[in-house]
Amino acid sequence: MSSLLLARNGRRAISFIGVGRRGTGALPGVHPAPRRFIIDMSYSAHFMDFKGSSIPSSMKKLVVTKLSPNFKEAVCVQTVAVPTPGDAELLIRNRFVGINASDINYSAGRYDPSVKPPFDAGFEGIGEVVGLGLSASSRYTIGDTVAYFGSGAFAEYTVVAAKEVVPVPVVKPEFLTLLVSGATAYIALKRLGDLAKGETVLVTAAAGGTGQFAVQFAKEAGCHVIGTCSSNEKAGFLKSIGCDRPINYTAEDLAKTLRKEYPQGIDVVYESVGGSVLELSVNSLANKGRLIVIGFISGYQTASGIPPFKGGTLPVKLLQKSASIRGFFLPHFFSDYRDALSSMMQMFAKGKLVCEVDCGDLAQEGRFIGLESVFRAVDYLYAGKNLGKVVVEVAPPSVSNSKL
Repeated sequence: MSSLLLARNGRRAISFIGVGRRGTGALPGVHPAPRRFIIDMSYSAHFMDFKGSSIPSSMKKLVVTKLSPNFKEAVCVQTVAVPTPGDAELLIRNRFVGINASDINYSAGRYDPSVKPPFDAGFEGIGEVVGLGLSASSRYTIGDTVAYFGSGAFAEYTVVAAKEVVPVPVVKPEFLTLLVSGATAYIALKRLGDLAKGETVLVTAAAGGTGQFAVQFAKEAGCHVIGTCSSNEKAGFLKSIGCDRPINYTAEDLAKTLRKEYPQGIDVVYESVGGSVLELSVNSLANKGRLIVIGFISGYQTASGIPPFKGGTLPVKLLQKSASIRGFFLPHFFSDYRDALSSMMQMFAKGKLVCEVDCGDLAQEGRFIGLESVFRAVDYLYAGKNLGKVVVEVAPPSVSNSKL
């Protein structure tokens, strides 16, 4: 293991030589001090390998090799060397990774057109620290359990800057749901929703990864919450987390239901579907209504990534109601991120927040286990089969054979 730490990726351990060696300018009669490392490298196996978890020399990861909204076409599995953490970095053995609708926006190169393939896929992971750099060891140690939000999560091992991880008490996929899905709902509603007690809030795709949190946060704010979903099972789940009026749009006409039951309109819409649902949401706004666009999944799989939207009369509709449309993209609100995570983790610890996870137990081919199952999980999400946040179990818990 020490040779791995010394040589991998061209990194070298810092060494100290007291005096030059003989034949290289050493003073006559003065024997050079023996070469020694500032860090006692005899402990390197323990520094990099927690309780016999046996870090391998290679690992699998998912890499975007071609820009395409077709995830299977854009991404492939590659076997590469396990990376070595730098001074302020952690090496994390991923246990679970989260699936997001925006994974295919990323594989299509829509977020940063200047980034060209190949690049690593995946946004969020949770696991154990199995290696770390010297300065990172001032805050973390081998065996710590952490979660993170950053690129390259679809891998068996990921190197992450120590300042970017979030300590978690245990490696549970429920904590993973908070990193992107929960944070999006929490910050968007807090910063852009301007929720007031007694207002009516509509959450589209309410039983999904982020919708479930929007329902709960709106309810906590004292609002009447409507949630759209695609099955009676999802409607039942929505009721269980406080949704006042679940609407199964496969069994009810959404437009007619909103007009009949909410003639005064909707005060706030948390919208992630786009297209015709976005049009309906605009038409359903109340006076001074706010519509928050957090995505438009109905268009992500198309070449443009944008679903058709009839917006010719949009200025008139907004003006007539003094209404507004507000866009939300999580990376623009990182100043709110830590506080949001802290609040949500406290709520979860107190039993005041449901973090529903869907690991594919009811999927046709079974639970999402192993990195290769990310492809199935993405298809599962886009088929609208998930209830809660879609999560893939990358690896089972490590079994220690250590006698230390």
